[in-house]
Parts: sequence; structure tokens; C-alpha cells
Amino acid sequence: MTSAPQSPAQQHAHDAARFTELVRSASAADWTRSSPVAGWTALDVVQHLVEWSRGFLMGAGIDLPALDVAADPVAAWEQHVTDIQAVLDDPAGRVLSNPHTGDKPVDEAIDQFYTADVWMHSWDLAKALGREPDLGQERCSAVLAAMEPMEQLLRDSGQFGPAVPVDHDASPQDRLIAFIGRDPAWRPGDGASRTSVPARDAVG
Repeated sequence: MTSAPQSPAQQHAHDAARFTELVRSASAADWTRSSPVAGWTALDVVQHLVEWSRGFLMGAGIDLPALDVAADPVAAWEQHVTDIQAVLDDPAGRVLSNPHTGDKPVDEAIDQFYTADVWMHSWDLAKALGREPDLGQERCSAVLAAMEPMEQLLRDSGQFGPAVPVDHDASPQDRLIAFIGRDPAWRPGDGASRTSVPARDAVG
């Protein structure tokens, strides 16, 4: 069954809500746990999403105040979600200009670059917290199909590390995660995956 297309505001509300569940489930001790991204803790995953996207939005003349993620990850993340959702609920015809992406309506830019990043990084945070993430096999398959023809461009951009080998019959989620440089079988204590630069870093 194919899901109905969602607007940028609806997609963000859905993906951010799932990420928020993970953030709220973390204990104070969990934030120092290693993640599948080289050199990153669980806290770093949240901090990355908050900081780069707020800088990214300055390309649309949207200057959101800095948030202290380290001091209170849950409160900072919840405020961040509220701020981004407010922009998506009322994009007001604003256009975001960025040297990496060109000019795009702000809601389309958020959807394509930031919301997609929240969705992918939910895998990293879930794994760091010892959870088994479910990104949705149908969505993973569609995203992988869109990325595979651009593989060399993506590798050359530095946004993704080398692909991790997986079995030919691996699930769409495992194949997508392996494509972007993570080991689908990663567990806390295993060390980091081979990802060199997390998804979308080059955009921010």
C-alpha cells in the first residue's frame, strides 16, 4: 500500500515526532553513548540537527536564536521542532538561497534537506540508545532508488562515507543504511561505522 504524499509541514510533523520520542526516552546518562557516526555521541546527533538547520535557514532571512542543546537536550530539541514547524506552517513565500542548493522555496528546502536528515539520523539516535529503528521499508526503497544514480556525485561531495557491503537479500532499510556508510548491524560498543561525514553536513 502506497502512502499518500504529504506536504512539507506534514512530513516534518511526522518525522520530528518520531525523533522527539527517541529524545524524550533518553536518560541523562544516555547522551554520552556512542553513535554509529564516527566521533559522535547521541547528544552530537541532536546537536547536529539543531545547529546546522538553524544556520541553513539564515539563507531565507530566518534568524532563529541559538539553543543550548548540551544543557538540556530535550528542551532544546522540542523548541527547535516548534521553531521549524512554525516556518513550515507559514512559509510566507520565502525563498532560501544557499550556495550548495541554489534558490528554493523555504518549505521545499527544509523538506528536501533538513526533514530528510531528521529521518535518516533517527536511525543513528535509535541505535545509540540501543533501540531497533524502523524507517519504513517502502520509503527506504524509494530514497535508495533516487540516490543510487547519483552515487559518485554523493561520494565526491564528502557527504557520505564508503558504502558498507550487505547481503544481496538485505532489507531496503539495511541497504539504504549501508549505502550511506553505516553498518546496519552496528550496536553500542561496536565503535563507529565507516561514515566519514554525516548526511547533509555539506549543505549546512
